[in-house]
Amino acid sequence: MRDGKLQVLAVVGSLNQNSVTRAVIHHVGEALQAKGCEVDIFDPMKEQLGLFNPDSSYSGASYAALQARVEAADVLLLGTPDYHGSVSSTLKNFLDHFWQEFAGKLFATVVASHEKGLTVTDQLRTVARQCYAWSMPYGVSFVDREDIKEGVVASEQLKKRLEMLVHDICNYGRVIAEQRLRDLNGNEPGFLARYRAKR
Repeated sequence: MRDGKLQVLAVVGSLNQNSVTRAVIHHVGEALQAKGCEVDIFDPMKEQLGLFNPDSSYSGASYAALQARVEAADVLLLGTPDYHGSVSSTLKNFLDHFWQEFAGKLFATVVASHEKGLTVTDQLRTVARQCYAWSMPYGVSFVDREDIKEGVVASEQLKKRLEMLVHDICNYGRVIAEQRLRDLNGNEPGFLARYRAKR
């Protein structure tokens, strides 16, 4: 956290110009800002991030600046459309660039899906677990034609689900972020001990 504010990095996992995922990410981002969080939105429509290549990506022109933004985040808000029951290649490409930077942080997910997005949410939980991150015990899914109209969240039911998500990100995100800092600065044998020397 910086200046007592929860730092949220929101990732738009779609390159669609009229993406409903983008609309929901911005809706949640604005609500988090209204609650006092600092929100940084990474949108690959506006920022270039090349296809991950372990031989060259770490020295790429955009990597260092994006890595710093990921490192600064307390919470990762991840948005993706449901493609064949899985995450979009756009979001997967973002995730492939990082892993240590996620440790001890909170993942929250929103999924545009006609099938409730359950497998997508589960896959993102798996990513969180593999990277020693925490994940919300639920994800929020929505259906584009029913829930989003003209780029705006229109469904009252979805608005209520997103209000719940914002509340939980603010509260659980703060608890986890504060504990993460204590673990990184302490000397107890928690799972974050391995990251102390890298700070």
